[in-house]
This record gives sequence, C-alpha cells and structure tokens, in this order.
Amino acid sequence: MPGRELTLLTQGSVELIGRIPRSSNETFLVQVSRADDAAYAVYKPEAGESPLHDFEPGLYRRERAAYLLSDSLGWGLVPPTVVREEAPLGVGSLQWFIECDFREHYFTLYEDAPETHRDLARIALFDYIANNTDRKSGHVLRGDDGRVWGIDHGLCFSASFKLRTVIWDFAGEPIPDALLEDIAPLAEGAPVEVAELLDVEEVTALQRRVQRLLRAGVLPVDRTGMRYPWPLV
Repeated sequence: MPGRELTLLTQGSVELIGRIPRSSNETFLVQVSRADDAAYAVYKPEAGESPLHDFEPGLYRRERAAYLLSDSLGWGLVPPTVVREEAPLGVGSLQWFIECDFREHYFTLYEDAPETHRDLARIALFDYIANNTDRKSGHVLRGDDGRVWGIDHGLCFSASFKLRTVIWDFAGEPIPDALLEDIAPLAEGAPVEVAELLDVEEVTALQRRVQRLLRAGVLPVDRTGMRYPWPLV
C-alpha cells in the first residue's frame, strides 16, 4: 500500500487548481499538501455528479471500491484513491494524479507498445470483474515510469451486467493460472472494505462474474459486438 500517496490523500490539505475539461461529471485537479510535501490529485465530488437512471448518487464510492479491489488482488492497476469528507466541494473521491503523456491511450499502447499487452489484458480481466460500464481508450494511461494504469471507475459494480469497454483485442485468450489464483477468493466474497461500499446484490453479482471466469478460463468475448462505450476515446 503506497505510504506517501495515501498519507497525502487522506491527511493533506486540499486546494482546488481547476476543473478538468471533457468530463461528464465535474472533476477537478487539486493539490494535496502536508508539511513540506505536496502533489496533485483528481477530485470527484458527489455534488458534481450528473443524475443517472441506473446508478445511485455516490459514484465516488465506486472509485474507491475499484482501487481497493485492485489493491486486494495485488495488481496495482488503479491509482491510490480515498474518500474525503472535508474536501472543498464536499464529500468525494481523491485519486493520485498520474504523470503521463496524455497523447497515449489504450489504442496507441496496443498498436505501438506490445510490452504493455500483458497489463492491458489484465485490465480487461479487471473490468469484467468490476463490471466496468465505461472503459474508454483514454481511461488507460502509461505513467512516465512506464507503468500502465486504469482510471475513471465511477460506473462500475452494477448488479446488472453492463460491461462496455474498448479492450476486446484479447477476447477468448486463456487467463494465466497466476491471475486465476488471484481472483479465486472473490468467488466466495468480496473484500470487506469493497463490500462496505456496495450493496448486497452488487457483491453477489461480482462473485458470480468471477465464478464464470473460473469456469471458462478465458478472457470474455463480446458476441453482440455492441459492448463499447461512447465516445471510444
């Protein structure tokens, strides 16, 4: 568990820098600081969420749940994310800002950086488990250190199957045994911290998705050809 990142996110003072453009919900770049240490974070307040017919208010909790799920698996795909009550615009999520070249995204990484394919396929597996409804290409980043990240998980964990993603290039490929071992405990139940952020039906649905993966042993296939988000990037 990242010490400095979580310390700053949970204990640092939060200063608004500006709104991040082209977001469906109000999303802000902030600076978190504590003593002589400071860094950037992404702040998503509940007050800035657009009403949805299929998700209750409180998408910030799903951002936190996605981080906790990734962390519990030992995959480190989601940047450190916390819930802050005393943030400038009220309760919301704070996620560590990833320094990267924003001209890169899933499509460019898949085409130009084959060394990232293992991590990209693992994100595809994670998205099926989390039932990600909105994996756009731009929600996949490669940090300046070369590490691959997935961001923007507010539309995850629905009890109804809603998977929409651009990551179908690995469909039908065998899931490595090591990853099957990682996810196997989820067939019995979600980590307590994750379950506390979801409702019972959502946790049960997560277990069932994992059970299906364990039986199939391959990455999911979209037989409809329609499980894509919009816009794609």
